[in-house]
Amino acid sequence: MKDTILELLDASPINIAALKENLVEMNAVDIAEIFFDLDKDKTISLFRILPKNIASEVFANIESEEQQEIVEALTDSEIGEIMSKLFVDDAVDFIEEMPANVVNRVLKNINSEKRRIINQILQYPEESAGSIMTTEYVSLREGLTVEEAFETIRSTGLNKETIYTCYVISWDRVLKGVVTAKDLFLSEAENKISDIMVPNPVSAHTTDDREAVAVLFQRYDFLAMPVVDKEDRLVGIITVDDIVDVIVEETTEDIEKMAALSPSDESYMKTGVLKQSRNRIFWLMFLMLSATITGTIITGFEDSLMVLPVLVSFIPMIMNTAGNAGSQSSVLMVRGLALGEINLSDLFTVLWRELRVALICGVTLGAVNFVRIYFMHGRDLFLCLTVSLSLVATVLIAKTLGCLLPLFAKKIKIDPALMAAPLITTIADAASLLVFFTAASLILHI
Repeated sequence: MKDTILELLDASPINIAALKENLVEMNAVDIAEIFFDLDKDKTISLFRILPKNIASEVFANIESEEQQEIVEALTDSEIGEIMSKLFVDDAVDFIEEMPANVVNRVLKNINSEKRRIINQILQYPEESAGSIMTTEYVSLREGLTVEEAFETIRSTGLNKETIYTCYVISWDRVLKGVVTAKDLFLSEAENKISDIMVPNPVSAHTTDDREAVAVLFQRYDFLAMPVVDKEDRLVGIITVDDIVDVIVEETTEDIEKMAALSPSDESYMKTGVLKQSRNRIFWLMFLMLSATITGTIITGFEDSLMVLPVLVSFIPMIMNTAGNAGSQSSVLMVRGLALGEINLSDLFTVLWRELRVALICGVTLGAVNFVRIYFMHGRDLFLCLTVSLSLVATVLIAKTLGCLLPLFAKKIKIDPALMAAPLITTIADAASLLVFFTAASLILHI
């Protein structure tokens, strides 16, 4: 279907009727993907051809660059029509990505009530629950009957983000409970909402970190979660589609940090070469300069290497094993901290577990290498012992570092992902070389 749309757009003249016929059969998300392959003129042309009943939904799903191109081409009345149909959270996401001149024009063409709500949400910290919530939800009073609740849903639910979960509030908007559509359908018409609601529901505060909210969604399998203020008054809800976006963004950010990249909100294909270079060069420079430490260590033991040159052949193996062992532990720690499976209070439990794992892995690697070196390097038992003991010690040190550094980062309130593979590898490399050359000096007397 996408190829058909692109072919119709390339035709001259454009067959508008055929385009509309194909577009009405497509999902709004699939239509939004088409805009990624279009130039500015075709982007504007396709958007103007969209049926009005799906135009807003498509607009919410396209990239910010295309959104800006479209808004700049629309009249004020057309902007007002699009924004009036956008859910508040989608409108906020759009406005946050736009330059000031576009924002001013858009806000000027939104009705005063929606503009007030958007401005209110924009004031919350970027990483908070308040910044990703929407105010378009169904609220019910405790004293309503099931029949009256259905009437309320019918009269107010048309433009709400979800009507499956309804929120029960008091006269002063304090959150009292939740009730689902299933609860309502399976109850008698005369039953009171207060009798069938689930009281004291799990909720988020407006200032809660959105990653913590994502953990709650995962733990309780929510489709939506209420958001309350300091007085426990209901001010909005967060829906699962927004939490999925949060999880993707946070996971992407962690992966980029663990790969020694500066996080970027832009997609790979949309990011220029210079910006991608800036995102990478700092960490590459830091890691390159930090490698001077390993070079200094090797230089310091240059006399030992001249006496027994075969030691040089084991350096890559020792360093790679150290880096890999440290990376394994650090990745598991970062994941555990992100998911709430590991807390700072678990320090000694985690350390004891990693030490046992390190001992098993180290002894196994050391034993295998003892046999390998014995047969490949002249049955020199002292050389075998040097390399094997170095491996055991290296794995113990690397896994201890990989375990402790992310927890230390969490303690001092920086992202544990910064303590992942590249940094751990650099530190573990230096430590492993010191261990190896020290063991060689003691055992081989060089």
